[in-house]
Amino acid sequence: MRLRLSLLGFVLSLALAPAGAQTPLPSWPQFRQSPTLSGVADGTLPSPLTRVWTYDARAAVESSAAIVDNVAYVGTGNGELLAIDAATGTVKWKYQAVSRDIGIGSSSPAVSGGIVYVGDLEGVVHAVDAATGKVRWTFKTGGEVKSSPIVTGDRVLAGSYDGHLYALEKTTGKLLWKYSTDNYVHATPALFNGVAYFGGCDEVFHGVRIADGTKAVEMKIDAYTAASPALADGIAYFGTFSNEVVAVDIKTGKVKWRYEDPDRQFPFYSSAALANGLVILGGRDKLVRALDRVTGKERWRFATQARVDSSPAIAGASVVVGSGDGKLYVIDAQTGHKTWEFVAGAGFTASPAVANGFVVIGDMDGKIYGFGK
Repeated sequence: MRLRLSLLGFVLSLALAPAGAQTPLPSWPQFRQSPTLSGVADGTLPSPLTRVWTYDARAAVESSAAIVDNVAYVGTGNGELLAIDAATGTVKWKYQAVSRDIGIGSSSPAVSGGIVYVGDLEGVVHAVDAATGKVRWTFKTGGEVKSSPIVTGDRVLAGSYDGHLYALEKTTGKLLWKYSTDNYVHATPALFNGVAYFGGCDEVFHGVRIADGTKAVEMKIDAYTAASPALADGIAYFGTFSNEVVAVDIKTGKVKWRYEDPDRQFPFYSSAALANGLVILGGRDKLVRALDRVTGKERWRFATQARVDSSPAIAGASVVVGSGDGKLYVIDAQTGHKTWEFVAGAGFTASPAVANGFVVIGDMDGKIYGFGK
């Protein structure tokens, strides 16, 4: 009730503001929040967080939520795309994207212009009306779509396990171009200056021009990469299955630094968040780490009880991240000290979405949680 009153008060304050002064509710419209995949939310989180609602999707949730206009959109393992009132946990609509025995995997919705875009494990990209849950169009690729769609200008970009990055016209789903790699495209591309950047399962870091699908960057990394890159100041940061975190200068095509723990040789699947001079990400060695963005030196580490495939979100001074140990953690971004935790019981591989002071995340047992005041 307090969350609902708080949201109502916020909306009323916008309605009473002078003309031209109104601003939309803070949102998390896509995987990692922004086109550069920074993982940083607007505003801060209440302390402590409180579980406000729980929804049982009855199937594992690997898809990370998008939150726009106080509605959370999330895909489930039984093939449903859900629109959930973020204040109450009430389902507004369900869209059956694919059969229940195939499902939606790690592809996370992107919301733009009143349309929700998501991929499924049958290899289809869907465009769904955000208000009604009615399909606008679908596009079939040749492999599973675990990459999360990204909307830019008049097009939607999505990677497929058929080895291609696709550009589709966002209103019709018409194929504009496809870019070929030598293995799965699992990562979600980060966008900067008209180029889409992603590390491939072909051990190459790619840059593809959004306008025409031509190659801008092709850099051998010598590491299988499933994590999505985070971009800042011309540097791409991402972890690899060769147990490293890499910083790549996208202007020069050179590696700026590599981090590898001398004692714990485990892959990095979690995508990094960038704030306050830090690169923060999880590892399959059960740790959440903060690395210095300039040097790659470790600043702090936080231990969980299982692998951390969930990608951290940063809100103000707080880091929110799930772990395979069945806990959602809030960690102080500067010190690495835990400030709060929630025990779900089932592991998290999905990443938290953070908007307007609350958090939405699903677990592998099919529970979707909303946390706020």
